[in-house]
Amino acid sequence: MLVADYILDRLRQWDVEHVFGYPGDGINGIVGAFGRSDNEPQFIQARHEEMSAFEAVGYAKFTGRLGVCMATSGPGAVHLLNGLYDAKLDHVPVVAIVGQTARTAMGGSYQQEIDLLSLYKDVASDYVQMVTMPEQLPNVLDRAIRVAMAERAPTAIIVPADLQEMEYTPPAHAFKMVPSSLGTEWPEVKPDDGAIGRAAEVLNAGSKVALLIGNGARGAEREVEQVADLLGAGVAKALLGKDVLSDELPFVTGSIGLLGTRPSYEMMMECDTLLTVGSSFPYSQFLPEYDQARGVQIDIDAKQIGMRYPYEVNIVSDAAAALRALIPQLQRKQDRKWREGIESNVTQWWETMQQEAMVDANPINPMRLFSELSSRLPDDAIVSADSGSAANWYARNLKFHGRMRGSLSGTLATMGPAVPYAIGAKFGCPERPAIALAGDGAMQMNGLAELITIRRYWEEWADPRLIVAVLHNDDLNQVTWELRAMGGTPKFTESQTLPDISYSDFAESIGLQGIYVDDPSRIGEAWERALAANRPTVLDVRVDPDVPPIPPHATFAQAKQSAEAMIKGDEDVLGVLKHGIKVKAQEFLPGRKK
Repeated sequence: MLVADYILDRLRQWDVEHVFGYPGDGINGIVGAFGRSDNEPQFIQARHEEMSAFEAVGYAKFTGRLGVCMATSGPGAVHLLNGLYDAKLDHVPVVAIVGQTARTAMGGSYQQEIDLLSLYKDVASDYVQMVTMPEQLPNVLDRAIRVAMAERAPTAIIVPADLQEMEYTPPAHAFKMVPSSLGTEWPEVKPDDGAIGRAAEVLNAGSKVALLIGNGARGAEREVEQVADLLGAGVAKALLGKDVLSDELPFVTGSIGLLGTRPSYEMMMECDTLLTVGSSFPYSQFLPEYDQARGVQIDIDAKQIGMRYPYEVNIVSDAAAALRALIPQLQRKQDRKWREGIESNVTQWWETMQQEAMVDANPINPMRLFSELSSRLPDDAIVSADSGSAANWYARNLKFHGRMRGSLSGTLATMGPAVPYAIGAKFGCPERPAIALAGDGAMQMNGLAELITIRRYWEEWADPRLIVAVLHNDDLNQVTWELRAMGGTPKFTESQTLPDISYSDFAESIGLQGIYVDDPSRIGEAWERALAANRPTVLDVRVDPDVPPIPPHATFAQAKQSAEAMIKGDEDVLGVLKHGIKVKAQEFLPGRKK
């Protein structure tokens, strides 16, 4: 058995079923081993190494399992970095296996020789090692996997090309040899009893309790609901926790932050007690004033505890275990006015969102694309969204329910992961429909190329539905709005305007279904056709770039800055003013037809 054969054998023993990668001579030995192993684990060829890393992140996010990506030395290793930083910042377990030039050439300024240990020391700071002798395996690979899972972080192992083709010899029972073993029995991290008692005192004393949950509350849905009921609280969700709790629950206020909802913002501004579960939401300006509310935080990661708000009690624990311990000590709030007010605000908010989505635009209001999807989403759908304006409408306009899952690049907020996330999801959950919501900037950056990956593999999936909905507005829209609102700068056409191409025609040209929509009355029909299709679909939807993603808590200063930017010569000034007024009016005139 060669070292390359052993690497794949060890991955199989860890139940790794897919490796997302791209070949190159720095990993020729491992690529040859895939051929000898009948492609087990399955090598999934992306169009670019960055996409391989994103696919591994999407796979890990939507399955809860380890994601594995692979690239050659030099440029291939460099290309993985952005996807690995996405994993690092969103706390996702991914192992990167990268090649390196032969050991005999190291230090000789050889072709594709990069100091990969230095390059990866930040992105894989929890564990990065180069294998220089066969006996280092399996320990290095086993530790990379365990550390990735334990720390929910990317790790990396570097394997020189000549070592891959050497005969594998296991570590001996000898001095300075490090043996290893398979498997890990993960514990449930339980809370301290005294801390639970102190937390209960804080929560029982409050009369206006707000909950903030994140991805770390996954698996504790029932406990969160029960705590919210006892405390008469509303529940806001950090963006990466959008799919943790159903939006059909009347006390769930939706997303929080710049992309958040008015009910979440108002609840945080008015509460007197804050309970945060499984979230390290960083934007403190959207949390209560520091002297306004008493706080309790629950998080399994001690490194993330107590740093976003001056919490009185910081509990390191599994979310479900902590909430189960807390529930018997909570006193049910008899005065339900706070809770009733939250539920009323939530009801009004969803009515307002529907009204805003139905505002006329030229030709299609982007909110309507999301609103029409929301009512048609299958209970088991997996939804990915790109950074940019798609993230605004994903956060505010989609109602999640059932077993739905959804995610985006939360902390890195990089362009381009929606389509590769969906591809990773389809390999992890091939029986479920996947929907990627992408801007046309992201599609031109890398999404079009990954449609070719979809074309290559879709017939292997039990459910063939993978829908890519493109917000086609020929504008890098989110940055255009940021220029106006934050920089007081009019749209700069040379940087912001995109070439106009047909995404649906491209899809049809490679054998996928393409649907072009420029009539708002046809959006519902287009979604139904895509959801009933027997192959992947690209929805090419011509949306209006002048519909503003106005936050519900937009300040007068921001509005003034945007207006001043328009006056300076923004080419879209008339459309922006027209649609901005019409959209914002819905929040102040609920229930009326506009």
